Amino acid sequence: MKRFSLIFTFFLITSYTTFSQENYQIKTIAFYNLENLFDTINDPAKNDEASPIMEIKGNRSKIYKEKLNNMAKVLSKIGVKEAKKSPVIIGVAEIENHKVLEDLINTSYLKDKNYSIIQYDSPDLRGIDVALLYQEKYFKPTSHETFELKLWDENGMRIYTRDQLLVSGYLDDELIHIIVNHWPSRRGGEKKSRSKREKAAYLNTQIIEKIKLKDPNPKIIIMGDLNDDPTNASLKKVLKTKAIKANVKEGDIYNPMEDMFRRGQNTLVYRDNINLFDQIMVSSALLTTKKDYSSYKFYKARVFKPQYLTTQTGKYKGYPYRSFAGSNFIGGYSDHYPVYIYLIKEN
Repeated sequence: MKRFSLIFTFFLITSYTTFSQENYQIKTIAFYNLENLFDTINDPAKNDEASPIMEIKGNRSKIYKEKLNNMAKVLSKIGVKEAKKSPVIIGVAEIENHKVLEDLINTSYLKDKNYSIIQYDSPDLRGIDVALLYQEKYFKPTSHETFELKLWDENGMRIYTRDQLLVSGYLDDELIHIIVNHWPSRRGGEKKSRSKREKAAYLNTQIIEKIKLKDPNPKIIIMGDLNDDPTNASLKKVLKTKAIKANVKEGDIYNPMEDMFRRGQNTLVYRDNINLFDQIMVSSALLTTKKDYSSYKFYKARVFKPQYLTTQTGKYKGYPYRSFAGSNFIGGYSDHYPVYIYLIKEN
């Protein structure tokens, strides 16, 4: 497989050691909540008519194309500053079906990237799913499956929500596993809905245990819109994430987003309160404390936040510049910022 070698001047803060002018491969892994990426066709099997685009009385086809181009523009630029190419793997949430993703990857921004799609229809009542996009040149899936999150309300009625997607495959010649999530919302209040997200986190632990049956010390990337911050119990008590690299032991999950959140970074704003619901975490096998980059290792995590993704004026100044306000298309992008990590490897 042809590889691209890029020389970077890295300032990797690992035990306060600086690396300079090292020759690395660098790959971007991203996640983006695409905010109601629905098509214009009514599916009688779903409650898709509740999506904003279906409530618009104007030219839906024109709006749909603009929405697709906006999303594609963002995805094409994530991580380019250092990787010099768009993300090799992208997890997405709030998409309606396979067709919208086909339309997305065939926009002018993404068509030459040769992305492929892994997507399953979930039982979510609105019909929104998670999915994975990947550049065939760099990532070769070997297996993929979904895991159903089974929840019931206080009256014993089933709550239908998004599945969790597991994709395993080779990044160049290294086996990695990606879990894509969109955990239950905070509808009804954070406290009342908390147990749903804790059960979602527990399902992640079960997926991890299944991975370990075949791959005892796996390289796992957990990503998604978790509807919880890095400091919430679902992350800290259920997934037992660690915020400090030095405290990560074999089998632990490192969450670089926790320190970012404590320093005031965010991926959304709700009623003037910031949250960092969109997160990417890695297993211990993707960390190094010995400056060993002979295989892919985590380098750093970031929120992708160029100026054009933020509302500049008015009541919602400082909020993500979203696509929809009620049933109106306002020309923006998403009500979430994307997040991404870099993996690096010596040539």
